[in-house]
Amino acid sequence: MLKDELRHTHFPYCLDRQQDGTYVLLNRNYKPIGFMTDKWVKYDEHPVGVKIKGLTAKIAAELDARDRENLDRIYLYNDGATPSGGPEHMQAYLSRLAKLMALRIEE
Repeated sequence: MLKDELRHTHFPYCLDRQQDGTYVLLNRNYKPIGFMTDKWVKYDEHPVGVKIKGLTAKIAAELDARDRENLDRIYLYNDGATPSGGPEHMQAYLSRLAKLMALRIEE
């Protein structure tokens, strides 16, 4: 389902680890960032996966909105604390996003 807020399609909601160890950054609609569709997307048919250098369980907990050390799916915010829900939620999201953006791509 598409929504009217830009964050639903163009901002990271979570990182989803694939079987090959790459991550796909998903929007709130569980589509790769920028995909504006309600259709099923097969990630392996698009160049959307990325290997992230040094992503450990400890770093995952720093990125995750609930401080979980889960490397399979890392949520940058949750429905109870959306970035557009107030300044404190936006600051928390931007802080997690800054940590994510500091990570490097593994070649």
